[in-house]
Amino acid sequence: MAIWRFHISKATVSMALACLAAVVMIGINETGYYRSTSAVRAMEVQQRSRNVVQRLMLQVLDAETGQRGYLLTGDASYLAPYTRAVEALQETLRELHLLYDHSPREATQAIALSQAVTRKLSEMDLSIRLRKQDQEDAWRFVIDTDIGRRQMEEIRTGGKELLRLERNDLLLAQAQIRQSLVLSRIGIALVAVVALLAFFMYLRQTQALKYFGQREQEALEKERDRLGEQVRERTASLAELATHLQQIREDERSHLARELHDELGSLLTAAKLDVARLKSRVGGDSPEVAERIEHLAQTLNSGIALKRRIIEDLRPSSLSNLGLLAALEILTREFQDHSGLQIATDIEPCSLDESTELTIYRLVQESLTNISKYAQAQNVLVTLHAYADYIEVQVRDDGQGFDPTAIDPSSHGLAGMRHRVEALGGKLSLDSVIGTGTTVKAVLPRTS
Repeated sequence: MAIWRFHISKATVSMALACLAAVVMIGINETGYYRSTSAVRAMEVQQRSRNVVQRLMLQVLDAETGQRGYLLTGDASYLAPYTRAVEALQETLRELHLLYDHSPREATQAIALSQAVTRKLSEMDLSIRLRKQDQEDAWRFVIDTDIGRRQMEEIRTGGKELLRLERNDLLLAQAQIRQSLVLSRIGIALVAVVALLAFFMYLRQTQALKYFGQREQEALEKERDRLGEQVRERTASLAELATHLQQIREDERSHLARELHDELGSLLTAAKLDVARLKSRVGGDSPEVAERIEHLAQTLNSGIALKRRIIEDLRPSSLSNLGLLAALEILTREFQDHSGLQIATDIEPCSLDESTELTIYRLVQESLTNISKYAQAQNVLVTLHAYADYIEVQVRDDGQGFDPTAIDPSSHGLAGMRHRVEALGGKLSLDSVIGTGTTVKAVLPRTS
């Protein structure tokens, strides 16, 4: 125990050193990353600002050139480059404001530059309007004044000031990068020393821990095998119990179907005979009584039909009396009548034991029920093909489909179908893609 505590202590020290080295390395990397990223952003902003300011100056010159050409010649073709330059200037000014939106110092200078450009544009627009109105003295007076030159000088000064501020930011970013590099060199050297020390301690404890690890692994494997065996036993027991409960359920359904057929059937039949006798005795003497007797007869017929449907749902008599093929044909036809689905069948006659026939019938019945509830389908295809060693059953629809991995765990319909099939040694598969329909497929071994 003392040796174990000693190794635990060494492992703790090694882990602490390794964690320290990792934390230091992460801190160095993160610090360098953020400082470098900040510097790169500053460089990008400086380059963008330089481009925007230079473009702004060129556009102002283009506008002034178009203005001068129109004023001197009166040729309206000079207004086209002037107009394009003014429109481009508006977009460039918006870009300039967005560029310095989060930088108060540069934003102030950008606003001043924007105001100078706006004043210059106003001066040029005034001279052009005067020229269009043939007020030659007025526009010449505007041109001859020193306003245009002062405004251009103000624009140049504002642009240079913005570039100067950006250059200062660039120098600061470069200094940050240099500091990050120095910090990284020192930090990496320290981390390397700490990592080597931790690795040395790790090597010394590895051999001792290996022995204890092997013993622990052996114990875990034994425990895992024991738990695995328990899980297999419990799973087999639960599967057997589920099969037993399912069989009991089917037996109870059969018993209830027989009771309904014998007892309730005889009662309804006797009541129907009594109604027939009353109807023959009353005749046409009392129209109201005859109408009531006729309504009672119809009600008894509806009750007999309901009793027949309930019995068929509990235990399909067609399966016992007519065989699987006829039972499936009747099931699909009746389901088509009351659901509105178009159901096609491709069923091969085959000889199977009772439990397999019942499983196939319940599989098709449950699949059709799910389709009518959830699939929003128009057409369904039910197929049954018999091969030498196995039976293949498919129910395919053209509905909306679903994601099989997103099935609600509380939904037991598919789980019940899967258990029925697997209890007979078969395999159930579900293929569905959203928007392309669903296919339920079961493969069952052929035992007879």
